[in-house]
Amino acid sequence: MEDISLEIKPIIVSQHFEVISKLMEGLHEHERELFDKTARWKDIEASYMRHVTAMQEECEGTFLIAYLQDKPVGFIFGYVEEQDDSRIEEYTGKELYVSDGYVMPEYRRKGIYQKLNEKLEQLYIDKGVKRITRFTLVDNSRMKQFLETKGYKVTRLLYEKWL
Repeated sequence: MEDISLEIKPIIVSQHFEVISKLMEGLHEHERELFDKTARWKDIEASYMRHVTAMQEECEGTFLIAYLQDKPVGFIFGYVEEQDDSRIEEYTGKELYVSDGYVMPEYRRKGIYQKLNEKLEQLYIDKGVKRITRFTLVDNSRMKQFLETKGYKVTRLLYEKWL
């Protein structure tokens, strides 16, 4: 990204509730456009923010916010999951689970998410993580394309049946 005013800062979720909640609301509204079963943010805000806070505090979570001229324009959040020997994969140990990420629509296509992702991944690679996992909606073609260009591979598909 050519704009040198982009700054990426780690923050503590519990100390920046309103900023994070507003960005999360944007993420959830975008996901509702792609999948109509996504809950409305107002219905899940309190419980989801509790979850994010707990994952940051209990699972080595990192919440990064991208600022342009001191305005929050995007974020990424991930935390460590410890896999045990009950998994079917060869690798057991710590893995980074990238839980959430979002860039406001008017700031997309400027490399902001890429920089957030690179910084988050590097933080955990430096901690010895050897595996990174994440989900995205099947209709999120831009995210799927981004992930594939960054070396991610589809390993499982989640099927759902709504009754």
